Amino acid sequence: MLPSGLKMPSSPEGLTRQGMGGASPFSVHQCSLDGMARSAMAEPKGEVLLFVLGSLISSPNGVGISPQTGCPEEAQPLQCVETAEQEDPGRAGAEVTASPPEEPYQLVLNGESNVLRAEQVQQLVPHLPPRVTGYPWNLLYCTARDGFSLKSMYRSMNKLSSPVLLVIQDTDGQTFGAFSSTAIRLSSCFYGTGETFLFSFSPELKVFKWTGTNTFFMKGDADLLVIGGGSGKFGLWLDGDLYHGGSHRCETFDNEILSPQEQFFIRDLEVWALT
Repeated sequence: MLPSGLKMPSSPEGLTRQGMGGASPFSVHQCSLDGMARSAMAEPKGEVLLFVLGSLISSPNGVGISPQTGCPEEAQPLQCVETAEQEDPGRAGAEVTASPPEEPYQLVLNGESNVLRAEQVQQLVPHLPPRVTGYPWNLLYCTARDGFSLKSMYRSMNKLSSPVLLVIQDTDGQTFGAFSSTAIRLSSCFYGTGETFLFSFSPELKVFKWTGTNTFFMKGDADLLVIGGGSGKFGLWLDGDLYHGGSHRCETFDNEILSPQEQFFIRDLEVWALT
């Protein structure tokens, strides 16, 4: 309750000092700590109470007392702060240029294949080891040009150490073969690495990678070439005349039979060096 004789105005702007020789406007915006002290000493207690009460009343403009200075200050409206990144006005609406698509890889074939079609070559490429990606394919040996002889095929790779692709088409028209991590050569024991694999187009491409069961990758003598083995079965074998061959499921690659029948007759055979 206000002391007797004091009248509460309708708004803070209308606060007046009364009983001091007339009414005079009292602005809550014009005060200081010194002013408040002088008012407390020079004016009646009722006047000080009126001042304090008037200062605490919020005006239509949101006036309040600053906790730091004790003076009235306007309350600032709350602002919504966006956490999203602001768009640069200079870039707004600018056209975004997408990076041009990479051109498809173009494989270089140094020679013409009588066995593989272009789409079959493209299907084989992703299954090759990364270390040979981008290398041209060079036709080292083909029966259509060099005749049917395993010894002649070995001689075509005498000075070669790079990986090779052996491709066969049998008299039933089935295409299959093997990728060797090194050149095919005469040997008294098995050689090669886990990069070696068998494949067959029947008609879709099927690739049979190394299982890790054994390391019977490849072995060749004058009369027989075998690729993959285990338990007396070879994944692929060819005779010395490159006329007759066979395919069986083997432990090295866990492959399906590559040809329609376990034994086949060769129509065309090619060896490509990837170097």
